[in-house]
Amino acid sequence: MTESLKGVIAFTVTDRGALYASYMRFVSNGGVFVPTARQYDLGDRVFLLLQIMDDPTPMALRGEVVWITPAGAQGNKTAGIGVRFDDESDKGKQAIEEILAGLLEGERATSTM
Repeated sequence: MTESLKGVIAFTVTDRGALYASYMRFVSNGGVFVPTARQYDLGDRVFLLLQIMDDPTPMALRGEVVWITPAGAQGNKTAGIGVRFDDESDKGKQAIEEILAGLLEGERATSTM
């Protein structure tokens, strides 16, 4: 049986501050908030090409939409989706947490919470 994917998303994070803001450490396996105007529903399956900072090779990750911030959301939040990583090897989560070591216990606002 083939898995039905809602789409392929290419997302590049250019610096640690942006990575901190987009990382969703509170979801199992980790995830990222991806700014987008495209419409998704909770539970949609997506394929994410995640490029982090200077790494020239994007990580190919499957994921599930677990968060939606609609356009015009209260507090001038950026419209987009939160994608929880499916990868059982935790490569996405591990790569991000290595870069953000020491920052993850902070209380700075993120794109989701």
